[in-house]
Amino acid sequence: MRLSPLTIPGAFLVEPTRVEDGRGFFARLWDAEAFAAQGLTPRLVHCSISFNRAPHTLRGLHYQASPFAETKLVGCIRGAVFDVIVDLRPESPTYCRAVDVELSPANRRLVYIPEGCAHGFQTLEPESEVIYFISEAYSSAAARGVRWNDPAFGIEWPPAPARIMSDRDRSYPDFVP
Repeated sequence: MRLSPLTIPGAFLVEPTRVEDGRGFFARLWDAEAFAAQGLTPRLVHCSISFNRAPHTLRGLHYQASPFAETKLVGCIRGAVFDVIVDLRPESPTYCRAVDVELSPANRRLVYIPEGCAHGFQTLEPESEVIYFISEAYSSAAARGVRWNDPAFGIEWPPAPARIMSDRDRSYPDFVP
């Protein structure tokens, strides 16, 4: 697998290396040693999946506060998504900046999201499925979010006639850096 740094420190694009033969291919998505060699968290506690019926479904931007801050490895296994990471670490040189990557089964990319960064996505196709590998247990008391269209982050989401969102994601207050 190839790990390429994104513009946010600690965030990586993960591109599996395919070994192909007449049956198809095999590719590793997770390698604790390879991640640790890059200084990334090699711990996985749980894995989740998100199924999204319609295009223009937006989930996020979510993170967990300390002591349950988490890293995530996220990929799209069906459909396609516009995936976004926002750096919320005040000490980071990219504080309040966002980076986006399109994820799909066709490109087989994943993103590694470090602790202290919010994550979200907008579906680009119907019936999109996103898989998450997460480093910490979920804590509802530590669950946090920032508003998807907050001007503090300058995210240029794909156009959508109407976004399908939860009331919670729609109603986060303005972020104050």
